[in-house]
Amino acid sequence: MKRHGHGLVLGKFYPPHAGHHHLVRTARDRCERLTVLVCAATVESVPLADRVAWMKEAHPDVRVVGTVDDHHMDVTDEAVWDAHMEVFTAAVPERVDAVFTSEAYGEELARRFGAESVLVDPARTLFPVSGTAVRADPVRSWDYLEPPVRAALARRIVVLGAESTGTTTLARALAGHYRGRGGVWAQTRYVAEYGREFSEAKLAALRDRWPGAEWEDVTFTTDDFPLIAETQNTREEAAARVGSPVLFCDTDSFATTVWHERYIGGRNPLVEETADRVAHHLYLLTGHEGVAFEDDGLRDGEELRPWMTDRFRAELVRTGRRFIEIAGTRDERLHTAVAAVDELLTAGWHFTAPLPERR
Repeated sequence: MKRHGHGLVLGKFYPPHAGHHHLVRTARDRCERLTVLVCAATVESVPLADRVAWMKEAHPDVRVVGTVDDHHMDVTDEAVWDAHMEVFTAAVPERVDAVFTSEAYGEELARRFGAESVLVDPARTLFPVSGTAVRADPVRSWDYLEPPVRAALARRIVVLGAESTGTTTLARALAGHYRGRGGVWAQTRYVAEYGREFSEAKLAALRDRWPGAEWEDVTFTTDDFPLIAETQNTREEAAARVGSPVLFCDTDSFATTVWHERYIGGRNPLVEETADRVAHHLYLLTGHEGVAFEDDGLRDGEELRPWMTDRFRAELVRTGRRFIEIAGTRDERLHTAVAAVDELLTAGWHFTAPLPERR
């Protein structure tokens, strides 16, 4: 098989999928070096920087560059071709020996680069997927998406509430419910509350020094909470990368801001900043009324539950986060939560339309 010097793969990657990655890997194997050029229009809703980062992660052994291309496509218009080529050659000024595409315009694109055209699976028989299909229905195309794209598209649901209000029970039940739907949903993940794990470790460390220590003997510092928030974010991101189109979290870094108030008082700007880095799509606030307080050895705030419920509600409203309140029996809570999550999923994903193409 012929090998080329410098190869080029060019596309919008809006968003990247398995067909794109097959094209890049095929080109990489046939070239001494390969450049992937990511072209994004400013009207598109996935930032250029994200697409470049996703392609770099998937293909660390090739050069990935990005550029803004706000020209529509019309393969019949010489002036439009010239405008595109000005953008392309500014981003990739060096000589190109081969242009790899799966598109009908590949021959003309290669000719304008003075390069050989290499078509790769133009019928898309190996990976029957397209950017248009992904944008129209990410769920149907989920298995064709790489981990960072899954993480970006996953709908993240947070269950939060005061102590002993059933957050863990509900988060686990939701994950189990959606896994039970099978298919792509079988990959649904649940992210546990890291703050509880951190608290258990604190109590265990104290008991190593003082065997009779109890939970009320444990102390927290304000510096503990940025660590809790960062770790929660990290674990959530890891789960989103390998899970289904929906992810369930037992609290999150935003909830940590209120837990800081509970144990330390006041706010910690580092926790606030960490909480703002991750977007969540729906919060389920579990109410305390009608829920018996269970002391499991790491709880001592039964009388604080009304205050915490109010604080969670106030902060959700203040920060403009979407939420509903969950009450009733365990079955009623699950039913209400599933209905809210289904409504979110039914609304789908919104991608702005790319610039028009005339072929």
